[in-house]
Amino acid sequence: MIPAEVWVMFLGYTVPMVFSPGPGNTVLATAGGRFGLRGTLPFWVGFEVANVALCLLYGLGLGRALQGVPALLHVLRWSSVAYLLHLAWSFVRSTRAPSTEDAEPERLGFVEGLLAVALNPKIHSMILVMFSQFLRPELGMLAQTAQLTGAFLVVCVACHFPWIYGGKLILGRFRSERALRIQGWTFGACMVAVAAYVAVA
Repeated sequence: MIPAEVWVMFLGYTVPMVFSPGPGNTVLATAGGRFGLRGTLPFWVGFEVANVALCLLYGLGLGRALQGVPALLHVLRWSSVAYLLHLAWSFVRSTRAPSTEDAEPERLGFVEGLLAVALNPKIHSMILVMFSQFLRPELGMLAQTAQLTGAFLVVCVACHFPWIYGGKLILGRFRSERALRIQGWTFGACMVAVAAYVAVA
């Protein structure tokens, strides 16, 4: 069993890291504003499934293997830049007038949620540091990995919900064509800025 003081440190580390602004939370907020809670659910589920998958992979030893192959970190970085630019283009493209009155902008689905996490260097490094700091070699690794993964999922759901709901409350009020165009260009520019930061960081 993981000691109570480790859980306190775990929460002190994960809550600020997960809740802080970043490409994932930006996309969650934008999706919440565009599609509401129900429309964002497939993307959100994919997002959290990918978080759990990364926790299990890193917790069971993949992190140590990746540390020995620095080239993989460069592949991850440039894949992330490409994906962020793809998201930026998607936001800008969504500002175009739909072909029919009833058409809706293309929603982000389960696969996009998986990719948003899989190609996010912040999440990779956060989970890698989490397991390197909070796993105790003298305790059972499998049990610890399961406990930390479950706790991380709870933190993620609790911290990501306000971004989605906040996006729904704030951005959802602005539904005119002009407001949607401003949103698309603004969030597209945010994605380009984040991609530039990832590229040079």
